[in-house]
Amino acid sequence: MNQAHSKPTAAAKSIGIVAHSAEGASLCFLTACHEGSRLLGPHMHPTIVLSAVPMALSMEGWKKSDYGLVAEHLKRGVQLVTDAGADFYVCPDNTAHLVLEQTADSLPLPGLHIAQVVCREIARQGWRRVGLLGTKWTMTGSVYSNALKKHEMERLVPDESTRERLNSAIFDELCRGTFTSETTALFVHAIQQLKDRGAECVILGCTEIPLIITPTNSPLPTLDSTRLLAKYAVAEAVNDTSIAIKSGWLQVRTAPEPASTASTD
Repeated sequence: MNQAHSKPTAAAKSIGIVAHSAEGASLCFLTACHEGSRLLGPHMHPTIVLSAVPMALSMEGWKKSDYGLVAEHLKRGVQLVTDAGADFYVCPDNTAHLVLEQTADSLPLPGLHIAQVVCREIARQGWRRVGLLGTKWTMTGSVYSNALKKHEMERLVPDESTRERLNSAIFDELCRGTFTSETTALFVHAIQQLKDRGAECVILGCTEIPLIITPTNSPLPTLDSTRLLAKYAVAEAVNDTSIAIKSGWLQVRTAPEPASTASTD
């Protein structure tokens, strides 16, 4: 075990993962465990608790733009990880942050905002023109629009027809664990179009997209929102200082330490 980073789990902050879709939450959980092992030694990571209120309960709310209904189920998920002893939560679902932003002050735990984490990483790389893929709500909604604008970055999204096709693929396939070469090609083509329009990188702004799009097959450098959220969460958990909170959100102050070898996740 690396003694320079060795730290008992009990001394770290506990992470609560509030699942919305199962696939994205699973990838976030595994990444957090791998990142913990990388920093703390084999089989070691911060304590992680996970809640999984079925996403089906929220789908009617999304379809009807009834964010109050969605908020009820997300709040229940946060309460579950609070009761389980989490010190802060992450929600590995970009679209859910449309609702979480509206309810952050009323939740029992502070959250680590996925778009703030992604924008911090984009800033570290020095990119300015940013492509964005995700659900139709994520691509056209306020979460990334506001976060990127705050960092003086330009957001580029696919045309409306492509947005609809991507949205259908996310809910009908990726969220259900179905991965096909045709759908992978659809996402690769969408990224190529963003590159042709001047994008310097692309946010994989749905936590299932990294299951089919990787740095190997993407025409642009990727911002994997799922893994970045998990890695920043672990960095916060092993930080000795107290949590800093603003308007219901953790202030993003720590970044993952660079790996000396290839990532294990």
